[in-house]
Order: sequence, then structure tokens, then C-alpha cells
Amino acid sequence: METLPAAQPPDETTRCTLGQLLLYFLNLGTLGFGGPIALCGYMQRDLVEKRKWLSKEDYTDGLALAQLAPGPLAAQLAMYIGWAHSGILGATLVSFAFIMPSFLMVMAISAFYLKYGGISWMLGAFYGIGAAVIAVIVRSAYKLVRLTLEKDWLLWTIFLVNAGITGWKETEIVWVFLASGMLALFVKAFPTKPPAAGVAVLAIPPWLVEGLHGPVTGKTLWTITWFFTKAGAFIFGSGLAIVPFLYGGVVQQYGWLTERQFLDAVAVAMITPGPVVITVAFVGYLTGGPAGGCMAALGTFLPCYLFVIIPAPYFRKFAKNRHIKAFVDGVTAAATGAIGGAAYVLAKRAIVDWPTALIAVVTCAILFKVKKVPEPLIILAAGIVGWLLRRGA
Repeated sequence: METLPAAQPPDETTRCTLGQLLLYFLNLGTLGFGGPIALCGYMQRDLVEKRKWLSKEDYTDGLALAQLAPGPLAAQLAMYIGWAHSGILGATLVSFAFIMPSFLMVMAISAFYLKYGGISWMLGAFYGIGAAVIAVIVRSAYKLVRLTLEKDWLLWTIFLVNAGITGWKETEIVWVFLASGMLALFVKAFPTKPPAAGVAVLAIPPWLVEGLHGPVTGKTLWTITWFFTKAGAFIFGSGLAIVPFLYGGVVQQYGWLTERQFLDAVAVAMITPGPVVITVAFVGYLTGGPAGGCMAALGTFLPCYLFVIIPAPYFRKFAKNRHIKAFVDGVTAAATGAIGGAAYVLAKRAIVDWPTALIAVVTCAILFKVKKVPEPLIILAAGIVGWLLRRGA
């Protein structure tokens, strides 16, 4: 699982108000770049070490729960910190404060993309961004391999099998994830459907549910909600783990987006602050308008919210259960493999000529060699290069 260096426990903590905690997470959700590990590191630095609003024990418990339960790591840690401060109310308000800024940014970008997506400068920008995103996914998969697999032959086997299946089938298969978790459980710890009827949409303005293909029905909105709820229940550790699952559904199964549009959705998540998994709002918006974006985000974040507030009161008692940890280790290895497979699948669509290949290689080199360059800055630079290349073509 993903781990972070633990800070030395502070001598004492200072009780902050719920309002102060909400302002902190509103700021982090607005300006926090760098992915889940970076965001969790900011919380440790700011809340445990500097402000001493949170004890080391509460932080490490929250991080452990976020690692064990399905859901985006940084968002779940934020929810747990809110719960530790003010119970369910705190978890609820903190989740809104942390997620809402990036959600609103993505919704605004989605509206602009939907209206002006065909103009040349935007197509040129995403021409470069798409290639750079492949490099970011490759680097993320590499980091997860180092953090989660170590020298465990079983987890390496699960990783390679899932990477191969995802690359071959071009989709993420849920039963393979579950089987991976069960295999790890038995090897490491033993012995010692949605309703068919559509939901009516009454008195809703057409623009509220209008996506790329016009207004959608209540049944489609329900399908969006249910699909993204399933997606939110199978994200372990990194928001990028949702990419192969989304690709199989929104591109192959339902045909809501083209491969190019899906890659653009991943790119949007890379250039906005907050949790990477917020890319679901972009996908939902293009499919079903503002209502679709809201339902996609709600469906994705509701499971991880429940996975925090329900086990939180009992977590310390069961956190070290080796059966639970073994199952989660297996599923995490499977998710890491799926990310690797997704990088291959998406690269076939994004790297279409020598300029995009060069952008991908240069981005990879920067990400691996230059440690402190923010990923959004690299993505934006790739967009500018893509725009200039397309403009000169």
C-alpha cells in the first residue's frame, strides 16, 4: 500500500474550530496540486507538524483507513480528519470543502469544452496534453509498483496478470479484481443490479441534462449514477486506478465518449487541483450536462464517504487484521496492474505521430529526473507545445 513518512508526534495538540478546519480544506482543495501522496503530505505537514491541530495517532489512523478502504486516498484521509474533529458532521462538511473547488473548476471547463470543443486551439492543446498524460500515468504506475509490491512474488504475479488483461481486453474487469483480493487473502492470511425502469425527469430544463449528444433521459442519468457508484467502490490508493474502469464503461460499453474525449477528461483532472478522481465530473458533464456531472461526482464520492464514516468508530480494533490487509493488498496490486495496462491502451490512442511520441518521452524524462516540477505545469506546457505544433501544421 502507499505509505508516507510519519512525522514525530507533537508534544500537544491545539483544538481548532470546525470553521478553521473547513477553511484549511477549502484552501487545499483550491490550490493543492501533485496527486494523492502530495496532498496527504500537505495534511501531515500543516495539521500535525505546523499547526498541531491533529495528533499523530489520528493522522496515521486516518491514513491507514484510507489505504485499506476503496476510494481516493487523499479525499478519504480528509474525510477521516473531519470525522475525528466533529464526527459525521465534520466528515461531511470537510468532504464538501475539499472536493467542491476542483469539482466547480472541472464543471466550468466541461461547459467550455462542450461549447467550444471543436475549435482548433483547444484541439491543439489536447493534442499535446494527451501525450503528456501518458507519461504521468506511467510515472504513477511506477511509483505505485515501488510502494505496494516490493519483493512479494504473489503481488507481482497479480500485478502482471491484471496489467496483461487490461491491455488485452482494454477494460478493467471487476471480478478479476475481487479474485485477486481473494487469492491474496487465501495465500497470505490462511491458515494461522440497478432497477430496469428509468427515473422520470420532470420539470427539468433541457440544458441541465444536455451533453454531447443532446438531452438525456432519466434512465441515462440513473445509469450514469449507478456506473460511477460502482467505479467509486473500486478505487484503491490512487485516483488513477479509476481510469481503466472508466475507459471500459464510458468508451467501450456505453459509447458516451470517444477515445479522444476520454483522454481529454483524464487531462482535465491533471491540470486542476484537488483529487485526480474528479475527472468523473468531466465525463458526467459531457454525457448528461450539469446534472450528469453532479450525479457522476456524487456516485463516485458517496461510497468512499461511507467507507470512512461507517468503520471509523471501530477501525482501531480491526486495522491490523491480517485477513483484511491481505485482501486489500491483493486488490491494490490488481489496481496497480490495471493502471499499467491502461497506460498501454491510452498510449495507442494518444501517441499518433513523432511529435506526440517526443512529447511523451520528454515528459517522462522530466517527471523521473526533475523531482520538484509540478505535474500541472508540465501538462500545461505540453498543451502549449501541442497548440503551437497544430497551429504551424
